[in-house]
Amino acid sequence: MDKIKVLVVDDHPLFRQGVVDSFSLEPDIEVVGEAESGERALEIIRHILPQVTVLDVNLPGMNGQQITRQIVSERLPTRVILLTAYDDMEQVIHAMRVGAYAYSAKDVSPQLLVEIIRAVAEGYYYIEGQKMDAVGVASWLESKMDATQKAYSDPGEPFYPLSTREMEVLGCITQGLSNKEIALKLGISHQTVKNHVTAILRKLNVEDRTQAAVFALKRGWMRLHGHESSSEE
Repeated sequence: MDKIKVLVVDDHPLFRQGVVDSFSLEPDIEVVGEAESGERALEIIRHILPQVTVLDVNLPGMNGQQITRQIVSERLPTRVILLTAYDDMEQVIHAMRVGAYAYSAKDVSPQLLVEIIRAVAEGYYYIEGQKMDAVGVASWLESKMDATQKAYSDPGEPFYPLSTREMEVLGCITQGLSNKEIALKLGISHQTVKNHVTAILRKLNVEDRTQAAVFALKRGWMRLHGHESSSEE
């Protein structure tokens, strides 16, 4: 029986080891490599060509979405399963559009993750607890994109295309805080802030932080009262 060759990529050694250990119990799965960064993951993928890569979305340097896009652009024969600590539908849609085969929260059970790997190795996709073929994924994406477009155009209350956390980060951006200051204020990692900022710029279709702040202020999402309080300190 040919084993499914798997690469595990995560910058947290304890989590990465736990994933590797759970795979070692499966007779049809072989872990052929581990990586702690996106750049190292690409090196291994290019050299070993694993069938499946289990990839953390939040990584130092290149994030999981960027690595997935690079794999697809280089036509590397590995299929990506993205794992995330936070489940955001906008991110799921983006992941599938750039070429991922599956997207799952990190609290997935070891046995379910193994099942996802087997499905992906067979050429299937796995989203929102469902195993799909290429036609199913295309239909799923179309329905989600239609829903998003309708939400943007619906009358009434203004539609915020950002998650709650992204709105918090955007509020900090309008106050002129750096990524490091945002991380300290919100109690999240610097890399997570970078990922949120990247997502904000993409979702708002702006090029930089200043444009994002102007976008939010013009639409009344944010106010500049933060500057008033900071000037008194």
